[in-house]
Amino acid sequence: MVWFVGVDVGGTFTDFYAFNENSAVICVHKLPSTPENPARAILDGLDDLARNQGVLPTEISRFAHGTTVATNALIQRRGANVALITTKGFRDLLEIGRQIRPKMYDLKADEPPPLVPRERRFEVSERINANGAVITDLTDQEIAAAVDNIRTSGVEACAIGLLFAFLNTHHEERIAAAIKKDLPDLHISLSSEVQPEFREFERLSTTVLNAYLQPTVARYMESLKVGLIKRAPISAIGINQSSGGLMSVERARKYPIRTALSGPAAGVVGAVHIAKLANYNNVITLDMGGTSADVALIKDGKAGISFDQRVADFPVRLPMVDVKTIGAGGGSIAWFDRDGLLKVGPASAGADPGPACYGFGGTEPTVSDANLVLGRLSQRGLLNGEMALDTKLSENAFASISEQLGFTVERTALGVIGIVVANMVRAIRAVSVERGLDPRTFALMALGGAGPLHAVDVARVLGISYVIIPPTPGILCAQGLVVSDLKEDFVASDRIQVDSNNVGTIVSHVSMLTDRAVAWFEQENISADQRWLELHFDMRYVGQNFELAVPVGETNIVSHKEFSIVTEKLMDAFYAAHEQAYGYFNPHDRAEVVNLRLTAWGRLKRPKMESHRVSEEMSAASGTRSIQFSAEGPVDAQIFHRDALVLGQRITGPAVVEQLDSTALIYPGDTAHVDEAHNLIIELTA
Repeated sequence: MVWFVGVDVGGTFTDFYAFNENSAVICVHKLPSTPENPARAILDGLDDLARNQGVLPTEISRFAHGTTVATNALIQRRGANVALITTKGFRDLLEIGRQIRPKMYDLKADEPPPLVPRERRFEVSERINANGAVITDLTDQEIAAAVDNIRTSGVEACAIGLLFAFLNTHHEERIAAAIKKDLPDLHISLSSEVQPEFREFERLSTTVLNAYLQPTVARYMESLKVGLIKRAPISAIGINQSSGGLMSVERARKYPIRTALSGPAAGVVGAVHIAKLANYNNVITLDMGGTSADVALIKDGKAGISFDQRVADFPVRLPMVDVKTIGAGGGSIAWFDRDGLLKVGPASAGADPGPACYGFGGTEPTVSDANLVLGRLSQRGLLNGEMALDTKLSENAFASISEQLGFTVERTALGVIGIVVANMVRAIRAVSVERGLDPRTFALMALGGAGPLHAVDVARVLGISYVIIPPTPGILCAQGLVVSDLKEDFVASDRIQVDSNNVGTIVSHVSMLTDRAVAWFEQENISADQRWLELHFDMRYVGQNFELAVPVGETNIVSHKEFSIVTEKLMDAFYAAHEQAYGYFNPHDRAEVVNLRLTAWGRLKRPKMESHRVSEEMSAASGTRSIQFSAEGPVDAQIFHRDALVLGQRITGPAVVEQLDSTALIYPGDTAHVDEAHNLIIELTA
């Protein structure tokens, strides 16, 4: 027996999804996260799986992990002491930035303080021009002085970001070699490796963030690896990237900034997998956990990729799954602002102390408390009753705000639910309507422990007709890790006007990127039949400031010759992308390529879904419970357990479907059925 195991560490729970490739048996598990040491919950969970479900660690062949270590280090500002070496005259670039206000209408909002104070930013006299040619050579004396400065600063990590180093890496590499010779234990991040493309500020910022995270993530990875090797000696370990796809522990240690959105990206990968099984090409995902809600859009079976995001208020320019995150989770706290208006989130009770109903010491009203008061969550508790919930504690938590509003506890709880739903609706409109897409043409997929509780409310506001509840919605991030492939992104920056005369230049760049991809395939021992390439160009009209990602082609033949560079087809694809983004295109204006991006995939063996047969005996409701769906008052709803539902079974609301990792609501008048992939599909009434 051989197991694939995915583990996603969230702010509240650590989730496990184990699949046996021989028997197609699926095992899931949840336990509270251990923020002080995330590896402890992982190792404890593996012990639980072995003890209670027969998932023997010695039989785990693949272990995939989604981590929040990098994210938390940035949010809490608990990274390493970092030094920066840059070109003379540019030490303040990190602070100057783009001179764009972080919040347009907030005159007091400011960028976060730089992670490298000015006294630890060191300059070297060298200069490379915009064509990659050396104007001022880097001398040995300058290098020696830089190494001296680093040594005396007492830092754990050093970022090296020289002007135009993405075109000529020689100077950065010489400085790095000298530092390694003198300070072999120092963590070093080169901008020409971390983010080798144009836009100097974003490249410098991303490199500094990577250096800031290196010692923290390296220590965590080493601790986790040692613990896993002891328990699961034959497992291949993969760490999920923000762009969706696995990388080795070694690359995660070297490029920790690539894990900044590791968890949310895994959820989107899992959603793409589920959407394909359910035969839905266009899906909006709503991943609502204990602390936050992540929203993403899947169009034509693919998740969107963004290259300019902010993580913990810092700009990061790397490929990341296009996820919008808001502070809306089960643990989100209801509170009054200074104007006396009721707000929900972004502050969260988290895992410790958690919502009041957990009984761990929390006293403030949360979304989970609201759901318990309304009967939407069972008093029996979470995790199939293993984690008890106390309704009285929830009612006590709501007493003060109910009194201030002059409402009953139930009416107040409905208001809290309404606010958190409105927050999620705004987030979904930001990734759909604001990008020229109609959410009514999409299905809504509810993920996370709290997503299925609120999905119907969100869908109804947006005019969405179908809600998809995966078999394990609260553990889909972990499932997404099990179905993830190895992935590496390569980029080359160059301004190339799109016309027939420049096809040779474009092909030359693609050939260079392909050679790099082949080297990576060889390094990762990826066989020829598992190799896949996808090519995108970043394009814009000449004179524009920002570019659009334009798909060029994909192939399982690792050769640049397989990519047909036809200028007419390329321009047509650019026009389509421009019209969707901006509402127009001009066929008479000149366009140019500014970045060439090649994504290399190492296709891993994916688990096959367990087949489900139609049963003549549909599962009966296990009972009823009084649930308040609206201000009209409570109604008796049927209670079903998800594991008892069979293929083809139909349920008419009001009903609630409970399972280990989540609870789904079916509103009065709505219907639900179980599809061939064992998803619960809820069809909303008008």
